[in-house]
Amino acid sequence: MTRMLTILLWLAVSLGAFALVWVQARWQVEAARPLVTGEQGFCLEVTRGMSLTALARTLQREGHLGDARWFLWQARLGGQAGRLQAGEYRIEPGTTAGALLAQLASGRVWLHGLSVPEGIRFSELRRLIETHPAIEQTLFTLSDAELMARLGFPGQHPEGRFFPDTYRFARGTSDAELLRWAHAALEGHLARAWENRAPELPLSTPDEALILASIVEKETGRAEERGRVAGVFINRLRKGMRLQTDPTVIYGLGAGFDGDLRRRDLERDTPYNTYTRHGLPPTPIALPGRAAIEAATRPAVTDALYFVADGRGGHVFSPTLDAHNKAVRDYLKTLRTTP
Repeated sequence: MTRMLTILLWLAVSLGAFALVWVQARWQVEAARPLVTGEQGFCLEVTRGMSLTALARTLQREGHLGDARWFLWQARLGGQAGRLQAGEYRIEPGTTAGALLAQLASGRVWLHGLSVPEGIRFSELRRLIETHPAIEQTLFTLSDAELMARLGFPGQHPEGRFFPDTYRFARGTSDAELLRWAHAALEGHLARAWENRAPELPLSTPDEALILASIVEKETGRAEERGRVAGVFINRLRKGMRLQTDPTVIYGLGAGFDGDLRRRDLERDTPYNTYTRHGLPPTPIALPGRAAIEAATRPAVTDALYFVADGRGGHVFSPTLDAHNKAVRDYLKTLRTTP
């Protein structure tokens, strides 16, 4: 009997050892096996309160995981079962179960992007945000004034107050959060540029520099011209001349502008018509970028008082009205001869 028990015990130990070796070998195979992701990878959404078991079953049901049990054991033995963070994750090809668990535990969520171009209006920024599928909408029913009050800037006009850039954020980020980031970025760039501004500018406040920067942004898309355009407007402000810039007139016309600026539009007085009024308009007219802000605060030194398009995407700058009128005639001639 004792011999039989010894044999049975030896068999049990042997089977246990074999099972342990098999489990360890299978563990190593499963841990190193990439998930089934397809060539492009896949998106995985872990909802708040989702259990590890539910996650494993979802992965198995959708064909990404061969056997959910190994995934569960790996998570529990690795101490990651209670550390999974909610969010949207981009799972790249070649990702193993272990790498996936590490990603979910670290909260490295998939970041969406929103590109805000330089020179657009605030109304266009609102449309970009309101149509983005990953942004939580909390402000779309509010007027501009109500929106600014909700953001913590009551009484501030929104135009030009948000920095054009590419923003990265997790799904579910609110429109309010995004706008606060863009507002803070603009304020930071403007403060630094104002601190380093050229001496004796005819600008009293950072807000005036922002207004000028928005005009520069709309007048030229060429980086090498921004400083010269700003220099022209600075010269005109110093001399008490009207700025006479079309983009401000167009902004003042609002929805009434049909894409064709006519003489009667230039003669129609609005707070933004710099042909009928001296000085800067009351607010920015667009979202200026960093280069335009820096040009407005450190303009090029120039004797030019005028500029006109040259028909090739740039401008001709002139110090006198006679030279400017000739440049205008040359431009019109170019238009007539261009097929």
